[in-house]
Amino acid sequence: MTGAPDPPPAVEVVEYTDPLCPWAWGSEPVFRRLREALTGRVRWRRAYAILFDHDDDPPPDPAAETAWYSRHVAEISTHTLAPRAARLSRVAASSWPSSLVAKAAELQGADVAERVLRRLRETVFVLGEPADTTALALSAVRGVPGLNPERLAADAASADTLERVRADRAEARRPVPEVLSVRGGSPHPGAAKETVDGGYRYALPTLLVRAPAGYRAVPGWRPFEAYAAAVDELCPGLLKTSVPLSPAVALERYRSLTEPERPLLTEEAWPPRHGVRVDTGNGPLWLHPDEAAVHPAATPPAPRGL
Repeated sequence: MTGAPDPPPAVEVVEYTDPLCPWAWGSEPVFRRLREALTGRVRWRRAYAILFDHDDDPPPDPAAETAWYSRHVAEISTHTLAPRAARLSRVAASSWPSSLVAKAAELQGADVAERVLRRLRETVFVLGEPADTTALALSAVRGVPGLNPERLAADAASADTLERVRADRAEARRPVPEVLSVRGGSPHPGAAKETVDGGYRYALPTLLVRAPAGYRAVPGWRPFEAYAAAVDELCPGLLKTSVPLSPAVALERYRSLTEPERPLLTEEAWPPRHGVRVDTGNGPLWLHPDEAAVHPAATPPAPRGL
């Protein structure tokens, strides 16, 4: 006799993020480990907060703004140890295109969505060319395994996806009271940011863990133990012990790995066997050979027409 389908998980993890945020990029290693430890036990949802918005004032001196932001990203990378581009071409004009593409990718399954978001992050922090237009965002994710690019383009341009990202943006601007004032030793403790209209939005990244017993907010850049403690307070025993992967298996699963992901996800000899090294301004990125064949960081640009 066939039993009823399993009920949806009672615990939800909301990740307030932006594809172009340097602190969110630096949190990837910890979040990858946390997602692995919670696989099948929670609903993990991303809410795109729109770091670079349409109503932001354009910089009076784009070159000076880019130089400042490059130094800002470099300073963040001294804490996160995440790769950063050796040269940043510009500050992103808008987070909307990459957020719409990332949200649309969710309609093609979790694995596709993970890999699309990773590529979008890498446009800034590996390539130095932020995916701040629809054309750039769609181009950046070409070759992602299992991705239907025609469907992605149509879904990213749809009214439904636009409304979903608008809802994400609005939700990120209704932070829980606990994050309005945050103390801690982190270089990015994650107190909510004041918005131009006098309101607040979550600092990026922020994780909100919701369960029948209540919720816990973990803002800013934090170690794995901070997230594990929040989950354990609400749902003791929910976290499973993650078994470290060999670098080769991790590369097969994730397609791209950074040096900070090494101790959190893998064990055994490093670097990953057969991994393709891509140098950045702060350490290498390692790509699976199949990923390197289609990744914009490892493939030469197409020749321009005469």
